Formats: sequence, C-alpha cells, structure tokens
Amino acid sequence: MAKKATDNEKNKRPFTVEDHKELNARNEKLNRNAVNLALKFPNGEEFEKDLTELLDSDCEANGETVVVALIDFDNFMHINDDFGVAAGDNVLIETGKYIKENAPKDAKVYRIGGDEFGIIFKGLTEREDIFLFLNDLKNNFNVKTPDGAAQTITIGMATAFVDANRYAELVRKADGALYRAKVQGRNRIAMAREEKMIPKTSHYTQDQLQRLAKLSKREGIGEAILLREALDMLIRKYDI
Repeated sequence: MAKKATDNEKNKRPFTVEDHKELNARNEKLNRNAVNLALKFPNGEEFEKDLTELLDSDCEANGETVVVALIDFDNFMHINDDFGVAAGDNVLIETGKYIKENAPKDAKVYRIGGDEFGIIFKGLTEREDIFLFLNDLKNNFNVKTPDGAAQTITIGMATAFVDANRYAELVRKADGALYRAKVQGRNRIAMAREEKMIPKTSHYTQDQLQRLAKLSKREGIGEAILLREALDMLIRKYDI
C-alpha cells in the first residue's frame, strides 16, 4: 500500500486534484468546528432526535403545537469567496446569535449544517403566530458582510400532525417550503402546502414494488411515504 504523501513531499511536486479535495475537506472541517465552538448549538443529529421524540410524544393529544422551521442564509458562498472563510465564519456566528437571541422561550435553535439553521417550536402558540414571528425574524435580520452590505435569510416551515406525523416527512415538507421560497426570489418565508401526488408506477420493476410492499408492511409505513423519503435522499445526494 502506498504511503500517504507528507506535506513536505507535496511541496516537491505539482498540486493535484486530490490535493485540492483534501485541502477543501480540511477547510470545511475547520469552518464547521469554528462556528460550532462559538455557538455551541445542538447539531443536525440532535435536531432529528429531539423532533422524533416530540412526534412520538403526547403533544398532539395535549393540544400542543409543534412546528419546525428551516432557515437558510441567502447566497452565502459569495461571502467566503469575496471576504474569506474567517469572515464567513463570523457571519454565520452572528446569524446564529441573532436567531437565538430573538427566539421565543418555547423554541430550540439548532445548527443543521453549513449555512442552515433549524428551530423547533413546541407549546400552545398557534402556527399562524409562529409564521408571523418567523416573518418578523426575516424582516429584521441585521447581519451584514464586512463591507456593510445587508444580507437576507429564507425560511421554510411545517407543522406536525397537520403537514406530517413522521420526522422525515415533516422535514421534507419544511425543506420543500424553503425550496419554493428560494425559487420565488429568496428573502421570503413559506409554509408547507398540500402536495399533488403523481403516479410513477411504470418507473419501477415488479421485484422493486414487491419488496417495497414487504417493507411497508413490516414498518407500518405507507409505500408512498417510503418512496418520497428515498427520493429525498437521492436529491440530497446530488445537492439539488
């Protein structure tokens, strides 16, 4: 097995594509760590764990509202490109602090990853009031780049037990709302909406459909929901 090249050895040869990938990976890791250490927010895994527990709890029976909001910084990459990674870190840190300082007491803020934050609301506040709060959060966003230019955020939200009852489906609905708001011009907030389903049965083999039916029966989850979750994983894989 070939020994991994040391930094001194790399300096003696041309910089390769693999070297670029390794450097980018290092920078990305440092970026994540710098922001996470400064904010100390729970991460995406904790977001999934907490939301799953809420969906399995007695919130609905108790009349409590559970809303998830996904907040994305608009056009963030240009900050790293124009001002450097350190400046990008500072912008993310200030964004996280802004969200945390303005979030109500019955809300928990997470750093999902990259330039995306999440909020889970739980309590007796109606979802319409949560929507109005998030709209104010967006409108009053005051984080600027080093040159003083104003920046914007876009938000997608979904309500548990109304839009979906399971973690993957609820987050998918919130992510779909976020995507719509982005497409419509950013600096917006959108709520999950009822979706029109389109049959795609002819795209699957008989063996795939039979195995899907078995999985659906075993897990007690509808086939359509399982297919949507699988498609979401594919879309995330190719960053669409």
